[in-house]
Parts: sequence; C-alpha cells; structure tokens
Amino acid sequence: MQNQLNCEQVTALLSFYVEGKLSDKLTEYVKIHLDNCPECMEKFIQLKHMLTRFVNNQETEDVESPYITKQYETFKSNLSAYIDNELNNLDSIKIKKIAISNPLARQDLENIYTFKKLLHSSFERTKTELKNDYSKSTVNNLLHENDDQKNIDAFFKLTAIFFIMITAIVAGIISILYF
Repeated sequence: MQNQLNCEQVTALLSFYVEGKLSDKLTEYVKIHLDNCPECMEKFIQLKHMLTRFVNNQETEDVESPYITKQYETFKSNLSAYIDNELNNLDSIKIKKIAISNPLARQDLENIYTFKKLLHSSFERTKTELKNDYSKSTVNNLLHENDDQKNIDAFFKLTAIFFIMITAIVAGIISILYF
C-alpha cells in the first residue's frame, strides 16, 4: 500500500478509524491524511460528533419518556404495515390517531416517510443512471465494430477476387495475342 491515501480512501476508512478497527499502519496513514486535508478532517469531526450524539442519545433513551406508552408500542408494532398499506381501515385510523396525539409517534412516522422518500429518489436516480449504462454501450459498440470489420473484410475479399479475375482475363488475352 502506498504511504499516502487519497480522500476517497480516507472517507471509506473513516468509520473504521473512529471505531479503532484499523491496523496501526493504516491508522497512521489516515491520521497523516487528516492532518493535511481540511475537507477530510471536517468529515471526521462530523462523524465523531454524530457518534458522540448517538451514544449520548442512547444513554438518555434509557430514561422513561412520557410518550412511550402501550398505545405507542402498538403504534410501533403496526408502523411497517401502516406504511405499506397492509392494515384494514379501522387499524389505519387507530394508527393515525396515535400519530396525532403522540409527538414521539408523529416523529417516527415523519422519519419513516422521509426515509421512504430518500429511498425512492435514490432508486429513481439509479434507474436514470442505468439508462446511461456505459458498460452496456461499450459492449454494443464493440459488437457493431465487429460487424463493421466483417463488412470491411468482405469488401477486401471481393476487391481481391475482382482484381485476380481481371488479371487472369488480361493474362489470358495477352497469352492469346502473343502465342
């Protein structure tokens, strides 16, 4: 491995670096890059900050929230079915009422819909990028290039046969005239 890492490599290794799961040598290379690259250092700081907030949030979630009730637990257990429109009308209405009355349930529902929207937009972007699949177009170009090569080969063969025939005819005429 080279002694220097580029930004893409460091970005891919950042989560492992934060968790301390890299070898000593690789950790040293990442640290050197972070010292020299302000963009990657900013990503590192953001990742570390998010991880710290997550850990702190996990600790505070252990404290009982006033919004976590049996009703909320019912909401959580039926949330996936509600999102996928698999519930009957009565259960859907119950889920809507819980979401309206419980801020935590409402936040969960908003997060799920936001995530669903992100997944859908990512899927659409991937689908449009698939239309511009360059590997497919490269293979098609190679196939058409082979077809063109076959046509060129046939042209050269026909041209060679034509010249051989003309040469034979001219040689025949010359041999008849001189002998």
